[in-house]
Amino acid sequence: MTAITLDPSLTLQTSNKESQHRVVVEEIDGLIKVYKDGHVERPQIMPCVTPSLAPELGITCKDMIIDNYTNIWARLYVPNATQLGKVLPLLVYFHGGGFCVGSASWICYHEFLAKLASKANCIIVSVNYRLAPENPLPAAYEDGVKAVIWTRQQAFVNNWWTNKCNFSSIYLAGDSAGANIAYNVSLRLKGILDIKGLILVQPFFGGEVRTQSEKYMVQPPRSALTLAASDTYWRLSLPDGANRDHSWCNPVAQGAEKLLDDLKNFDIMVSVSELDILKDRNLEFCQKLASGGLRVEQVVSKGVGHAFQILNKSSLSQSRVLELICRIKSFICR
Repeated sequence: MTAITLDPSLTLQTSNKESQHRVVVEEIDGLIKVYKDGHVERPQIMPCVTPSLAPELGITCKDMIIDNYTNIWARLYVPNATQLGKVLPLLVYFHGGGFCVGSASWICYHEFLAKLASKANCIIVSVNYRLAPENPLPAAYEDGVKAVIWTRQQAFVNNWWTNKCNFSSIYLAGDSAGANIAYNVSLRLKGILDIKGLILVQPFFGGEVRTQSEKYMVQPPRSALTLAASDTYWRLSLPDGANRDHSWCNPVAQGAEKLLDDLKNFDIMVSVSELDILKDRNLEFCQKLASGGLRVEQVVSKGVGHAFQILNKSSLSQSRVLELICRIKSFICR
């Protein structure tokens, strides 16, 4: 029998690789764990669901491929009943998750957007984009641009939903990191495609200098967004060497004039949560826009925190969700 010998150097290499794999370099408890060798773990904290809905909602829901190469897809929510000859406003929606977690198929987004489409009587294209840190920014912005252009091109395709859609009334919307994506995608589309407005729900912005709400807003143990989690998301998402005053993170860092010029042609709605650590940063963003004469509708949801519209089932939160949906409906139908 031939003797089999083990190369000790091979054992050492394997051991080192396994050791590296066990070294965690970034972590948000229960959400994401990044290892030294680049391996990323995301626990399945939220069920992913198929595009099925209760018939009484009156919404048809289907998944559509946008780009096979980068695996960008979207979930469409289309009201069944429309008045003859009437077309509906269209929202291109980006989910939250700090650019690092989340999916258009998460049940919390599926239920919220189905309700929004039903009650606001609008068509929603919910985009599933690439996540950091495997795909750091600007990957999500690039995916967003591709999704909006794909959506606009559907105007030339006669299919089951396009004849219900008002392609001259496209809004970019999202919550948290998704609102940040909507904002940055709108800048990239300037001069390429007309966008009617922005709906930014608790937009995920940051900065090197802490705001009062970031420093002192007390968060419950399982808060959707803590300051430590926020900092980690930015470290995982921004380009190497960038800090939180990068323009993708801090839209006011380059001064009010740049911000006002970027957004001067948009109708803008910003939803702020009273108990969110992002409250002061969101309010500052609104103040800069309003002081420059831009059209901005500021909505403050009292007594609720970050991501209440998808994660909190309390009676207060559900009441605030309905209020938010009513404000969105009013904004897109005026």
